[in-house]
Amino acid sequence: MDLPIGEYLQGWNPAAPPTGARLTGRTASLRRLTSDDARPLFARLHSAKAPQDWLYMPVGPFTSEAEFTDWCTSVAAVDDPLFYAMVAGENDTPFGFCSLMNIKPEGGSIEIGFVMVAPQYQKSTAFTEAMYLMARHAFDLGYRRYEWKCDALNHRSRRAAHRLGFSYEGLFRQAVVIKGRNRDTKWFSIIDSEWPELDKLYARWLDPANFDERGQQNLSLSRLTAPHIAQRDPDLPPE
Repeated sequence: MDLPIGEYLQGWNPAAPPTGARLTGRTASLRRLTSDDARPLFARLHSAKAPQDWLYMPVGPFTSEAEFTDWCTSVAAVDDPLFYAMVAGENDTPFGFCSLMNIKPEGGSIEIGFVMVAPQYQKSTAFTEAMYLMARHAFDLGYRRYEWKCDALNHRSRRAAHRLGFSYEGLFRQAVVIKGRNRDTKWFSIIDSEWPELDKLYARWLDPANFDERGQQNLSLSRLTAPHIAQRDPDLPPE
């Protein structure tokens, strides 16, 4: 009896682990997070909006700069999750952090997670370019699958996933316990066959010609990526 079997990956080689090397774009860069980033990040991330912004994160908000510094020092010492500081332009002061995590070179999958951005940068070109640089880096390293996962109640994160070109894959019920609460997790991904076209769309969106003299976009990234999303989140409420 012939049974179905997965496609043979001719010439497949495991992906390379990320090293934390600096990733540089026109409006943003990423570099490995260090304990020295704790002070500027604490000031930017623990604003009046902190409870809302940290609500779905597995850590924080932190009660003091010292506590946040201890956390930054601890995560900066590990390679999975591999934490990066996001910085804007030539200014090396971080406006947020993120990580590459669940790094599986043998299977070719990697996840972007722990994404935390200062309020004034949440809808910025710099933040979007930082997310682009991370995705491009993952596929340049040879990964076949780039994942985005979030709390099913985190509508902002789910919308961001689609804006960035991730396709919806499903709901994992009672996936984890975060801060003593149940979390159902939504899964999204970009796979390597989808990336070349998305790469072009990011380049088109990031082109300075797409922005007016006030820095306002002429064509939204959501509009560009929408036709290339394999499946949309079926119960995502409108904004």
